[in-house]
Amino acid sequence: MDVRERFKLVFEPELLDIIEKTGQVITVKAGDTIMDIGQIVRTMPLIISGTVKVSRVDEEGRELLLYYVNSNESCAMTFTCCMQHQPSEIKAVAEEEVTLIALPVSVMDEWLIKYPSWKNFVMNTIRNRFNELLKAIDQIAFQNMDQRLIHYLKEKSKATGSALINLSHEQIAHELATSRVVISRLLKKLENDKKLLLYRNQIKLLRDM
Repeated sequence: MDVRERFKLVFEPELLDIIEKTGQVITVKAGDTIMDIGQIVRTMPLIISGTVKVSRVDEEGRELLLYYVNSNESCAMTFTCCMQHQPSEIKAVAEEEVTLIALPVSVMDEWLIKYPSWKNFVMNTIRNRFNELLKAIDQIAFQNMDQRLIHYLKEKSKATGSALINLSHEQIAHELATSRVVISRLLKKLENDKKLLLYRNQIKLLRDM
């Protein structure tokens, strides 16, 4: 895995040398949990390939999707936990096979002071994820479930790079904190409106979506 080539436009050469020496390249299978709520954050992930879903989970096990982390990105919530020395407040799951570089949290403070590119990367990551969280709040507060569903499907398609979404109605309902009956009804309406096609545990988005 050529870490230097992938991040050459992001970090200084000196920092790239250190990342190659201190980082551990890890591959995670689709569906595996990378970080769970309450877990002590020991490494900071830089995503090489694949997509990671970041969610909040309540005491009853209901999930609320917060955002996706894609290649050449990292998780803002992990950064904040590192800086505050707090356990994880999110659940991160590999949507597909993910390859990442795991960096020790002990270097966080030193790199923020020593390397401008690392500070910019961390601050940009936090800002971008904060904007995505605002969008998620807006959806819950101001949008109907049908609008939230459409946004969810588009974001899922964007994150995976495919118009074909491999999820059951139950899984979608779980992530949107609603019932399967509601999701099934809304999906059927979207199919009737020729926005998508429904298959068994699959949804294909059409261009008019």
